[in-house]
Amino acid sequence: MDYPWHLYLMGIMYVIAGCMHFIKPAIYLRIMPRYLPAPKLLVYLSGLAEIILGIAVCFPLTKDLALWGIMLMLALFFMVHFHMLSSEKAAAGFPKWLLIVRILMQFGLIYWAYCYLSL
Repeated sequence: MDYPWHLYLMGIMYVIAGCMHFIKPAIYLRIMPRYLPAPKLLVYLSGLAEIILGIAVCFPLTKDLALWGIMLMLALFFMVHFHMLSSEKAAAGFPKWLLIVRILMQFGLIYWAYCYLSL
């Protein structure tokens, strides 16, 4: 495979982030919006999705599908980021400016995935 190293970095990043959903689920449960059903299940499913997509992005056969999945997943995660802005408990003590920067970074991550698509 002739992929750039940063595509593998992306894959590793999502695998590690996904594993954290299983290692420290309480962190993710705290930031999960209360209007979503089965928060614990959603934490585990999102972690599993990150792991699967992180691995799939490293293989030519599944790369584009994984990138679309990552972009969709990141778009869905905006719910969590905006919930953190609106809930003091979910913000976990982080300043509002940092939560806003995190939302802006989300757009950067979506663009990073988009750049690798074979359009």
